[in-house]
Amino acid sequence: MINLQELGRHDDEVFWAADERPGRVVIVHGPTAEVLWYPDDYPVSALVELRHALDVTPVAGDWVALHEGQIARIEHRSTALTRPDPDGQSTQTLAANIDLVLIVLPIDHGLNVKALERLSVMAWDSGAQQTIALTKADATASPEEALEQALLAAPGVDVVLTSSMDGTGLDDLRARLGTGVTATMLGASGAGKTTLLNALDGRSEFTREVRRDGEGRHSTTTRRLYRLQSGGVLLDLPGIRSLDLSASEEAVAEVFADITALARFCHFADCHHDSEPGCAVRKAIAAGELDERRLTSWLAIGRAQDYQERRHDPAKAAEQRKEWKKATMASKRGRGRYA
Repeated sequence: MINLQELGRHDDEVFWAADERPGRVVIVHGPTAEVLWYPDDYPVSALVELRHALDVTPVAGDWVALHEGQIARIEHRSTALTRPDPDGQSTQTLAANIDLVLIVLPIDHGLNVKALERLSVMAWDSGAQQTIALTKADATASPEEALEQALLAAPGVDVVLTSSMDGTGLDDLRARLGTGVTATMLGASGAGKTTLLNALDGRSEFTREVRRDGEGRHSTTTRRLYRLQSGGVLLDLPGIRSLDLSASEEAVAEVFADITALARFCHFADCHHDSEPGCAVRKAIAAGELDERRLTSWLAIGRAQDYQERRHDPAKAAEQRKEWKKATMASKRGRGRYA
């Protein structure tokens, strides 16, 4: 009997026809995809390269039905981790059918709170659960300070201090990666994702040292699915070079729940928390009840969302250009002809 839990599926629903075989995409190489699949009732451990000709390009983590050596169709994606495509015209899907996003951030040089907030927004928008794994806890004198910062930056999200050197937090993470769970690690290059994978599962995947300036070097250059000893599977993604966002308002509201709660008491329903009278958010900052850095991050993410919307919507881009032109002309009139 086919047991798809071995590849990370947590239900018994049959999605393939009698003349098809089930499989899961591991890596996509242009017109081909490598798939872990079931030629019989038992999974093959080898990867099989199969050509595909579909309207939607498969991504790592996709469940697929195979027929006559090709991917016949892609099963509906329960979750999808996305970001704006570098082409500026579309959205790029990084991985599909993820149950748990591990946001991996190093703390040996302090916690990058801005990166944590943006990655947390991406994770919320995917539809998956998330856990923050703070790596290199052994290399800092104050890991508890970074833990507190992370808890404040991502309200309601579990945070785990980890060290691949002394084993701190590894049992906690393994317990989250049981049978039928598909997880992925999300973080920048040099965050310690591959090192953490090696420590979690007793592997020896290739890693590279972080440069002297603190920037990471990419050791994972493609997307790969690992079957873990704990029973789950882990999709190892390349480091995120750009933290551009194409996120929903709901995801931002979840990550910035403190600002969302305060905004309900603003005098104006569409308050931008800038200079409007009766702004409850600004009042909380003045009273020391909210860190102004949180509002700065919220505003920056809002601007990033607006930018992505304009890139994908020519009408909005044209309207924005009109507004800029009006503002420029008004500024010139205010200065006078020879100012």
